[in-house]
Amino acid sequence: MENITITIPASTQTDPFELKMLVAGGLYEKGKLTAGQAAEIVGLSKRAFIEMLGKYGFSVFGYTADEAIDDFSDLVEWRRL
Repeated sequence: MENITITIPASTQTDPFELKMLVAGGLYEKGKLTAGQAAEIVGLSKRAFIEMLGKYGFSVFGYTADEAIDDFSDLVEWRRL
């Protein structure tokens, strides 16, 4: 693992766990990290990390609800052919 230092204003009152979760969750959702790697960054088990994703607004599936709806619409259209 590589260490990165980020300086943020104290006025944000961001908890270190929350900051780690936001970074790890974002990288996981973009496919840059596996769930295990992201969990390690946060200091959680893989299962606990996956359970926390929704609380922070991240998709377990790596894509948004709109993308899922689009995929479903495409599947329905394909079945009509």
